[in-house]
Amino acid sequence: MADDLTWLLSRLAEAVPHTRSALLLSSDGIAKFWHGLDTDGADTLAALSSGLCSLAQQVGTRFGAGEGVRQVVSELGDVILFVTAASEGTVLAVLADREVDAGILSYEMGKLCTQVPAYLATPARQALAEPTNGYR
Repeated sequence: MADDLTWLLSRLAEAVPHTRSALLLSSDGIAKFWHGLDTDGADTLAALSSGLCSLAQQVGTRFGAGEGVRQVVSELGDVILFVTAASEGTVLAVLADREVDAGILSYEMGKLCTQVPAYLATPARQALAEPTNGYR
């Protein structure tokens, strides 16, 4: 499988009518792969989606079981934003027109996330530092 996962996002957008764009990002807001966005749009959507996912996580921690974010949906004028935790450290964000079938899009997003979790995982950016005092 290619290192570039843009084709997965293109396939998702083509499979669900009224899907505008799709983006894979790291949980800390770095755009990794995208379809239907320019670079600036991908970077902006990545930062916003990461923040939205973080806010939802805090709501879950404070008022729910804190089991993690499954999906956040925001209806905004003529567009709907879907944000899903794709795998450890990775988030999938999709923008769609209001006419989209939300159930089908959510299903396809979930299917994408479960079919290729090894390719969606984002390792930590920094390795944990070894203690320098001899203790472990």
